[in-house]
Amino acid sequence: MSEARAELAGITFAIITVSDRSARREREDLSGPELKRLVEERGGRVVAMAVVPDERDVIKSKLVELCDGQQAPEIILTTGGTGVSPRDVTPEATREVIEKEVPGLAEVMRAESLKKTPMAALSRAVCGIRHRTLIINLPGSVRGALENLEAVLPALAHAAEILRGKISDCQQSAHLGHQHHHRHRREGE
Repeated sequence: MSEARAELAGITFAIITVSDRSARREREDLSGPELKRLVEERGGRVVAMAVVPDERDVIKSKLVELCDGQQAPEIILTTGGTGVSPRDVTPEATREVIEKEVPGLAEVMRAESLKKTPMAALSRAVCGIRHRTLIINLPGSVRGALENLEAVLPALAHAAEILRGKISDCQQSAHLGHQHHHRHRREGE
């Protein structure tokens, strides 16, 4: 596996597809399996996958269950429910469970998507942290989900290392190929 292909090595993921029709088994979930393929191709490990309906409380419950569990993944990817239709409530559910928002990730995704379609301006995706898990809202379409994940992939290993307390200094994260001018402290330092 090349270095570029191993950029997610050792990072655990959960993937939640948010779709009424997929939850009712009226439509096959295509985005979740494609995200899993990309994550594994890049060296990550998917430890949980779920399909839930576009119901705010159900989405919240699944996020809390995954983040608060004994084997909480380092990153949760949601796919679906980020648009402007009345049933799109993934960002609201995410905001209700996160402790810190990470707006830069959503900004990068929108900026990259705008290069491909003006409809990206309608994305309401939210990214944030609950305990030591990073939650990233992705679009529901296969193409949109993959393109948005690709846009933020370079930052994910570093984010996971910081959240898990594996590094205290950005310069310890050699695989990023650049240096930062700030220092991270481990919990208790």
